[in-house]
Formats: sequence, C-alpha cells, structure tokens
Amino acid sequence: MHVYADRGSLAVGRADSVTYVAPPRRAVFWPHQVGVIPRRARSFQHRAEAERLQTAVVGGGTAVLCQVLTGMGGVGKTQLAADYAHTVLGRGQTDVLVWVTAGTRPAIVAGYAQAGVELCQADPTDPEQAARTFLAWLTPKVGKRPCRWLIVLDDVAEPGDLLGLWPPDSQHGRTLVTTRRRDAALTGQGRRRIDVGLFTKVEAVAYLTAALAAHGRSESADQLTALAADLGLLPLALSQAAAYLIDTDVSCAAYRRQLADRANKLARLLPEPPTLPDDQAATVAAVWSLSVERADALRPAGLARPLLQLTAMLDSNGIPRTVLISEPALAHLTTHRTPHPDGGHEPEHATADDVDLALRALYRLSLIEHTPDTPHQAVRVHQLIQRATRDTLTPEHQDRLAHTAADALSAAWPGIERDTGLAQILRANTTALTGHAQDALYRPDAHAVLYRAGQSLGDSGQVIAAHDHFRYLAATTRLHLGPDHPDTLTARGNLASYRGEAGDAVGATTAFAELLKRMVQVLGPDHPHTRTTRHNLASWRGEAGDPVGAAAAFAELLNDQLKVLGPKHPDTLITRGNLASWKGIAGDPVGAATTTAELLDDQLKVLGPDHPHTLTTRGNLASWKGEAGDPVGAAAAFAELLGDRLKVLGPDHPDTLTARGNLARWKGVAGDAASAATTTAELLERMVQVLGPDHPHTLATRGNLASWKGEAGDAHGAAAAFAELRDDQLKVLGPDHPDTLMTRHNLAAWRGEAGDPVGAAAAFAELLGDRLKVLGPDHPDTLITRGNLASWKGIAGDPVGATTAFTKLLDDQLKVLGPDHPDTLITRGNLASWKGIAGDPVGATTAFTKLLDDQLKVLGPDHPDTLTSRDSLAYWQGKVGNGDSEAQ
Repeated sequence: MHVYADRGSLAVGRADSVTYVAPPRRAVFWPHQVGVIPRRARSFQHRAEAERLQTAVVGGGTAVLCQVLTGMGGVGKTQLAADYAHTVLGRGQTDVLVWVTAGTRPAIVAGYAQAGVELCQADPTDPEQAARTFLAWLTPKVGKRPCRWLIVLDDVAEPGDLLGLWPPDSQHGRTLVTTRRRDAALTGQGRRRIDVGLFTKVEAVAYLTAALAAHGRSESADQLTALAADLGLLPLALSQAAAYLIDTDVSCAAYRRQLADRANKLARLLPEPPTLPDDQAATVAAVWSLSVERADALRPAGLARPLLQLTAMLDSNGIPRTVLISEPALAHLTTHRTPHPDGGHEPEHATADDVDLALRALYRLSLIEHTPDTPHQAVRVHQLIQRATRDTLTPEHQDRLAHTAADALSAAWPGIERDTGLAQILRANTTALTGHAQDALYRPDAHAVLYRAGQSLGDSGQVIAAHDHFRYLAATTRLHLGPDHPDTLTARGNLASYRGEAGDAVGATTAFAELLKRMVQVLGPDHPHTRTTRHNLASWRGEAGDPVGAAAAFAELLNDQLKVLGPKHPDTLITRGNLASWKGIAGDPVGAATTTAELLDDQLKVLGPDHPHTLTTRGNLASWKGEAGDPVGAAAAFAELLGDRLKVLGPDHPDTLTARGNLARWKGVAGDAASAATTTAELLERMVQVLGPDHPHTLATRGNLASWKGEAGDAHGAAAAFAELRDDQLKVLGPDHPDTLMTRHNLAAWRGEAGDPVGAAAAFAELLGDRLKVLGPDHPDTLITRGNLASWKGIAGDPVGATTAFTKLLDDQLKVLGPDHPDTLITRGNLASWKGIAGDPVGATTAFTKLLDDQLKVLGPDHPDTLTSRDSLAYWQGKVGNGDSEAQ
C-alpha cells in the first residue's frame, strides 16, 4: 500500500512507503533541476571513467542515448554520475536535469511525478499519471521548442522496476543509470553499459593524500600505497579509512596492523554510520548485504549466499571452477542452502549447473567477476567483499567452511599436474585459505592440502620455495599438534627431502637419520611412515656419495617390505627400482638393466602400462641400457617412452620434458651430437615457457645444450655457454649446489677443449677444493674431479704428474668404489694411457691387457669402454713393436 500526501494535506493509513509530491510552481524557467544531485565528494578524483562517460554521452553525433554505469558497491558510480550532472549543468549543456534516487519502483515513479508536477503542471494527487505525463513530455514533438534533458536514475536495484518507465529516445535527451546489476535487461536497445572499476594505484594514493591533507595530516607515500593495496583500491573503503584515520588520530602503519589482525572485524575499523564522510549511508562492511540478499533470491534460490561464503575463503584473484563444482563443495552447498521462505522443503542437491547459475546471480549483482572462458580463474572476488562475508560467519561456521574449501581444493587437484598454470592457481588458493582459516586446518589433524601445496611447489621445480613451505609447516604442526604427531613427523620428512633437493644431500641424510630414530620410537619399525623414512634415508645416503651404502640399505628395506607388504605392493616395487638404480650407480650397470627389466614386467602386470611408476621404470631401464653400453637401444627406448608420456601426461609435464631430454642425450651418445644439440635447443625453448628460466630442469637443459654444442665441434661456444650458465646458477641455486659445481666442472673441461689446458687444470684444482669442502673426499664427484685435474695436468705438459695423480686416485677408488666400478675401470684406462705418454709403452701395454680382461668380464665385449681399451692396447702394442720409447 502506498499513501500519497499533497503539501498542506494529511493522509492517514498504514503504508509501505509514503511519496510526497510538491505542487506545481507558477512558472518554470530553463535550465531547471528536479531532485537533489549529491555533492561532489571531498578530494574527488577525476577518473578515466569520467572521460569515457563524457565521450559516450556526446559521441560525435553517433551517441548512445542511454548509459548504464555498473559496478560493485563502493566503486563510485553515484559520484561519477553526480560529477557528470554538475558538469553539464555548469556548462549550460542541458535545459532540464532530473535526478532520481531509483532504489525502488515507487521511488522512480515519485521522481518522475515530481518532474511532471514541476514541468507539466500534472496533478500531484495521481503520481502514476503525473509520471506518465512527464515521460510523454520528454518525447520530441513536431514544432515544439527542443528541450535538452538529462535523466539520472541512481542506484537501480531491480531491472523490472524500470518496466514501462524508461525515458523515451530523443536526439535531445540523455539517460544515465547507475546500478550494481549487470542483467541483460538493462542493456541493448540503444543502452550502453560502462563498467566502473576500482581506483588505479595512482588515483588511490592521490585520494588518500588529499583527504588527509585537508585535515592537516600526512603519511609517507609507501604507507599510503600499502594501505591502498590493503583495501583493494576500493574508493568507498579508502574514503572511510581516511575518515577513520582522521577521527581516531592513528597512524597509517598502526591502522594497517589493525587491518591485518583477522580478529578485528572490518566494521570496527571504519567510522560509525552517523559520522560517515560525504553523506554516505552505509559502511563498506554493510554496503553489499542487500546485494547478497537479492542474489540469493535469484535462481537457483538459496545458493548464492553459501557460494559467496565459500569463495570468501579462497584466492580473490582467481578461483577455478573445478574447485566450486567439486563433490565437497556441492555437498556443502546442499547442506547450507538458504531455506525456502515457506519452509518444510528438503534442500535439493546442488549440481554443477546450479553452481554456474548461482555464480551468474552473484555476477549480475556485481558481487563477483565471472569469466567462464578462463575456467582456471573463473571467479574473482574483491578482497573486502570476502572479508565482509567472513565477518558475518560464526567461528564454527568459518571453521567448517575452511575444511570444505580445503576438501574442495584437494578434490580438484590433479594427481598428475599436466597443467602448470592450474597448479600455480591451486597453490595460490591454498595460500589464501591458510591465511583465512588460521588454525582450523590443524584440527583435528593437519589437512592434506597443506602437504599437497608444498609437493606441487617441488614438482614445479621451486625447490627452495618447497623447502621453505615445509619448514613453516613443520613448525606449525609442531605448535598445534606436538612434536611426535604423525603429521609433524611427515612435515619433517618433506623438509629433509627438499633440503636435499636444494643441494644439501649430506644435510638431508643427517635429517632423515634423526627423523628415523624418532619414528621408530613413536610409530614403531613397521609403520608405513617409518618405512618411507628408511627409503628416503637410503636415497639421500646415495646422493651424498655412498651408492654402495644406499644399495645395501635398499636391499635391507626390500627384505622387510616383502615380509610385511608382500611382493606386489606398490612400495615394494618402488624399493626394487631404487635398489636396481643404486646398484647401477655403485658400478653394475648391466645388473641394474637386468633387474630393472624384471621389475618392469611385474609393474606391467600389477600397475598397468600407464601408471606413473611403470613409466618411470621404463625410463630407468632405457638409461641403464645406455649405461651398459647400448646407447642406440637407449635412444630407441626413450623415443617409445616419449610417445607414451605425451599420451598419458601431456606435452608440458615435467616427466615428458625429462623424457625429451634423455632422448636427446642418448642420440648424442650414440654419435649424433648435432641432432642432440638441435633437439635440446627446442626442448630448452619449451622449458623456458612451461617451467620458467630459473627452474632447475631448465638450467640443467642449458648445460646439456652447451655440452652438445661442444660435442658438435664448437668448444668455444660450449665454454661461453657454461660460463653464462654458471653465473645464473650462482644466483639461483648458490655456489654449493651440486648443479652449480657440475657446471663449473663442465666449464673447466670445455675451456681445456677450446685450447687452454693450463686454465682447465687451474679451474679443476679450484673446483676440487670446493668439492672437498662440500662433498668430502670420498664422494664420486670429488673423485671424478681428481681424475679430470690429472688429465688436464698431463695435457698441459706434465704427463709424469698425471701418472702420479692417477695412481693415487686409483688407490682411493679401489677402496671407496671397488675394482669393478665403471669409474675405477676408467681411471685404470687413463693411468695406462699416461704411463705410455710419459715414456713407458711397455707399462701401458701391460696395464691395458689387464684392463681389457676385466672389462670383458664386467662390461662385456661390445661395451664402448671395452672397445676403446682394445684400440688403446693395439696402439701401445704397436709402439712397443716399433721400439718407440715415447709416444708422439
């Protein structure tokens, strides 16, 4: 019921709204204004949107007659409209301006009726007729003096409220609408939508500076920039924050600390409604509540509110659709659907289609941005809408939401991260969730998504970031759950692993040894986590330079797993693969190839051909084929594996990229260095795009490319490429990382190949000192460096010194690696050669004869090293037969 009263009269009755219509004045002169235009805000910022509005309205003769300013509550739509209205009035560009506060249909009718009374002498007792009279008056009339008019409909809440009330088209008239709605009904038919966004950083800082300066306050530009970011560049929030700073006399830094404290509700950090600046009616904390109610009433009714609450726990910059339509999310939305007004109805189960419709409802009310064509970032929500939404929740409700969001992220996270962009977005959402959830994700245990995010960092090659993630997680699980909780121990295990991945294999070994003792005490020797720790300890023991010890530890672990888990358990199969690999690294590549082939047969039966572990074993088998002397077979196996990796994992998965790198490598080893260089260059380009330039795999591929450049005949180019790579690795990985040390090794070698044997020897001597410090004297890489130093000493003109150095190295390798290790056999070959070069061809012949016998037993007759020894033996036998005492 609506009750209307004329001036000087009294209307009695219950009313939903009361509309007052003033009587007509005797004469109306142009320009004439109906309604009150809001005054410009203090420190009003002239924005790009104002220029867009002016251009759109004027339009150079092709103007659209109606402009619809739309955007979320608080972006300044009304202020832009008011600025435009004041401007056109001040410039004499309009004859009649009508400002209507258009929140309801009765309010629109009342505004039009007032204009009808003032401009057309319409009957004030019949507002509906007066409104129609005004709209008819706006329609151009032949022979009548044209009237330039502007109608502003401010804050339209429902498109249906304008049914039959749109101003008519007129070449002399313009309509300007402000609204939070983005419904199709508001645009089209000669109406243009202009999206009003946030302040730019420059505008936000300029506003804050001016608003504070007007009250004699100043703050540093850095603090104001940070505050603007904290408030998401939202004009209304900046206005109210500036007023709060002035009223409370707190510093910007102190205010930002209060904002960062999640215990403070947003409403506590804003002025109270009676003291809001610039005639504002509501705080930023309350400004969206009506929009939420309206969105929740749209189809599918009752889902918009709980869906907005769920998005409030995630990343404001982009939420994947798959998270919001996951089973945990749908179950939560079903349970928390806003009840039907008449009650008594069981909530319908929410579907993915329902979620899409609810997202559109929120979008139509400008509460979210929704871009279905970018599904990984389908939903974006302003950070203050998120905070205001969370502020409405009870602690219990917020905790439930945190777990729902975590479950939804876990459900949406692919087991195999084929899409690195999606993985990054899921990690960003997990980071946002942990900030909003506080300690909820540690009750009753640490949620699995916390570990998944760290693992994803590691999988993407960000090993330092993964290490830091698990260091924080280990500390927080210890704080919330205690030092002996399984989740704390698991976090410590991940921390140790990424300590090793970051280059500290010895530290990782020590950390796992300490962790294993604790796990045996707390969980027992047969607990799965204990066995996993034994597995990791064995691996890092090998990486730290003890492959024999690693193989022995894996053999012991395998025996225990066979008893406890059985031969077909995935963990047992993994241990068999690691045992084979460390046997090979310890000096038995042929045995490693044989054992890996047997494992592959079992994995095909138990896991199937497309299982990641099966594919990994195929790669290991191909590598061990190559190491055992069959590079052509290795290249063929990797070519076949690459095809399957592409089908199962996609072209950009790290394992697919690794397979491409291995294929290039074995092509080169098989004799086609030019093809290897070309293939590696193509791979590097893709890795930079997919993984980024600083990913360890990208850096390693640069090293491979440099090597194949050298092998293809460009020693100088190889040395230059390794020098550049070394500089980048020093910045990214640090000086002690194994990859950095290996690059220095390769740089020294190619420096020698490029014609500087003295410089190569000096570089290897310097590298040896660092490897002794970082890795110790018995590490295989340290021993290899000693061999290279000996070789380049000889090439630089000291064959006797080379012979002496190789003799000492051989003694140490026999102790550390054993007589049958490939590196030991290589050193024996080098020692034999330098004996001959130093003037002892007989000694060289004798040494090569013994070496060849051992290589035939250990490596077989067709291994490249065996064939090389045959050639060397023939060479030195020829020297002895010719009576040469010195090699030429």
